[in-house]
Amino acid sequence: MPLLHPKVLNHFTLQDITQPQLYRELYPYTKICRTTFDDVMLAPHPAKEMHITDTTFRDGQQARPPYTVAQIKKMFEFLYRLGGRTGLISASEFFLYSERDRKAIEVCRSMGYQFPKITAWTRANKQDLALARDMEFDEVGMLTSVSDYHIFLKLGKTRQQAMDMYLDVANQALEWGIVPRCHFEDITRADIYGFCLPLAQKLMELSRQANLPVKIRLCDTMGYGVPYPGTALPRSVQGIVHAFTDEAGVPGEMLEWHGHNDFHKGLVNGVTAWLYGCGAVNGTLFGFGERTGNTPVEALAIDYISLTGDDGAADTTVISEIADFFEQELRYNIPHNYPFAGRDFNATSAGVHVDGILKNEEIYNIFDTTLLLGKPVPIIITDKSGRAGVAYWINHNLKLTGTTKEVTKKHPAVGKIYDDIMKAYENGRTTHFSHEEMQRLVLRHMPEFTITEYDRMKQLAGELSAHVICNLSQEKGLLHFDDEATRLLEKFSTQHPFIQLISLTDDQGILKCMALTTDKTYRALYKDLAPGFDFSDREWFKEPMKTGDLHIMDVYPSRFTGKLIITVSCAVTDAEDRIVGVLSCDMQVEQILKHAQELVQDED
Repeated sequence: MPLLHPKVLNHFTLQDITQPQLYRELYPYTKICRTTFDDVMLAPHPAKEMHITDTTFRDGQQARPPYTVAQIKKMFEFLYRLGGRTGLISASEFFLYSERDRKAIEVCRSMGYQFPKITAWTRANKQDLALARDMEFDEVGMLTSVSDYHIFLKLGKTRQQAMDMYLDVANQALEWGIVPRCHFEDITRADIYGFCLPLAQKLMELSRQANLPVKIRLCDTMGYGVPYPGTALPRSVQGIVHAFTDEAGVPGEMLEWHGHNDFHKGLVNGVTAWLYGCGAVNGTLFGFGERTGNTPVEALAIDYISLTGDDGAADTTVISEIADFFEQELRYNIPHNYPFAGRDFNATSAGVHVDGILKNEEIYNIFDTTLLLGKPVPIIITDKSGRAGVAYWINHNLKLTGTTKEVTKKHPAVGKIYDDIMKAYENGRTTHFSHEEMQRLVLRHMPEFTITEYDRMKQLAGELSAHVICNLSQEKGLLHFDDEATRLLEKFSTQHPFIQLISLTDDQGILKCMALTTDKTYRALYKDLAPGFDFSDREWFKEPMKTGDLHIMDVYPSRFTGKLIITVSCAVTDAEDRIVGVLSCDMQVEQILKHAQELVQDED
């Protein structure tokens, strides 16, 4: 088996075939895809500098409702603190099509960070590119699909036509002083030598002529790439990188790997790309993205430190803060055993392991998670935990440690919880107490530490609004403030009985349309409310007008009914993303509680 590593630069010519090359021997479609080997062994040749690039706000947003501007700002700050300060996380890409996207870009630019550098993503056409130019981007990712699946079956073009289109847009970007980042979409089903390398060399020639970089993102769109030594193209990660760097002469610093996790190889493929000369690996926070997701940015940071020994390259304690934000703000349930971020990822429940970790946590903990992640080893409660163990569990899981509410083993309620636990073992129990069982015991004996009902109601209102009210605000029938808009509001109010009032104002805060609760007891209390009423001084109106985002108020008494309500509001925008009004819903607290289960089902 030959061991290859020296560069053998070649000139590659486009093979403009008449029928698409679909690699049916590898991708039979009606069967699981195949992996073949060519016995060519490539020696690792790591990139001189390895970086992480982020696509949380582009690919990551394709798997969920759009982030708000405030959420994007917070996550961008997290990226800076995690690895932007050192330049490890070197760039983050953004959509730029909606008003919300452009506002997020403006806000993140105003933060003044050198890294992550804010870049754009566009389709491969000059109209999109002009939008990026007008927004003063100096680097733009462009969709340049390279497999015949995309060229022939999606675009309906020949290889020559696709290449000409891509080169034309890239050349225009260079003429405007923009660094094009060409996304070689679906590269693991593409003809590497017959299309990808000829296109890459043409792009490098344009780069030399313009004296500007041209970057190439190697996109494993379907997660077909494999890291195994000796794997044949087009599935071999190291083979693809080697072909670009050592055979086609593309500088490693101009290459990025973008992988998906369809076959559980998102992370290992990205790190393999690094090790064989690819300068950057693209990912998202917690791998959250389209279909199975992307390479996790936080895992790349850990692997980078492991490979380089550069402990100062990333602040790994930020990972725990990001996890809290995802769960509390974004309502994203991180699996409890998810590496580095899950609630119980560093816990062990096997009896012999619990005994060992109580003696010395290093026996079963991967590293000092308290120091490096801010995540102490959780205590697993058994009959051996004692009152001190129960107190530790409460302080750790309710985040009381270091606060004035921190409890000790002498707390009377701790003693009662401990007694309940020991009684279960005296009655023959042999397994540990689960997190949910401990929560129920704490709720029973220490209700003062549980979430308040007002907190729960605001949470439920937020969950409802994110999935239902925002969808209503996008109905085109609202834009003219006419009878059709009123019918939409009335239908919505009938479908959701916890709503007391739903109103639609124009951009001056003047009420245009409304619908009331179906409860006749309260309808009479709104006799003074009619179109023309001025709501411009209300918080729920002013905040969406400022931000274009969803706004959730705290619990307060209604000015009309005196009942406790929560108001959720969001901007209504036209086809050009201009704010034309505000949609708001007043929800009765007691009705939210009554319909709590319904709200949870709506979210699902």
